[in-house]
Amino acid sequence: MLRAENLRKAYRRHAVTVPVLNGLNLDVRAGEFLSVVGASGSGKSTLLHLLGTLDAPDGGAVYLDGRRIDNLPPRGRDALRNKTFGYVFQFYHLLPELNTLDNVLMPAYIAHSAVGWWRSRAGWRSRAGELLERVGLGHRLAHRPRELSGGELQRAAVARALLTNPRVLLADEPTGNLDADTGAEIVRLLREINRQDGVTIVMVTHNLEIVAATDRVVRMAGGLVAEDHPKPAPHFQLMAV
Repeated sequence: MLRAENLRKAYRRHAVTVPVLNGLNLDVRAGEFLSVVGASGSGKSTLLHLLGTLDAPDGGAVYLDGRRIDNLPPRGRDALRNKTFGYVFQFYHLLPELNTLDNVLMPAYIAHSAVGWWRSRAGWRSRAGELLERVGLGHRLAHRPRELSGGELQRAAVARALLTNPRVLLADEPTGNLDADTGAEIVRLLREINRQDGVTIVMVTHNLEIVAATDRVVRMAGGLVAEDHPKPAPHFQLMAV
């Protein structure tokens, strides 16, 4: 479904060039929950940003369903980021001046003109409310980010990422700011979404304890995929979060 082919990426700091990806190849199957692990600086987050067209490679290509997407014009990449991909980051990126419901609605605000939003707002508000109920925040719709715990902030970010029914969810260290128990709840939530909704998930993490909940583990080193470990998904009971 999603393919990285010979990806190369380097960052430039003044006169110094720092290579990050060095011809990386990766296939992501439709409907799988893939975790990407590796040491700090191995290129995990860079890979995720390239897969989701948040950044452009210096070389190589990214394909979705056999169609190259990294070289699309800005409008095409914007449409992918708004509808096909959902994103969850370590630092939540919720707007402090908006309440939880409005933060979750942000992708819909961006996708519509003022008139379009006015016509469709009831449906979107209903969808956002259902998602917040699903992630355990149905009682927190009017609360602002400063009034939420770290786990609640991340659940709100997950709800926001799901608003437009994306096919692929890209999660960059989604448990990085959370304690072990809260992080495990977030991973259980992601697994539930993967199984029930068929959303393909690529999760970058440094926490090797949480990868047991995923279908496949890829280890990166030196800007390449060093190891690929397919494994059956564990049988564990999903808990309400």
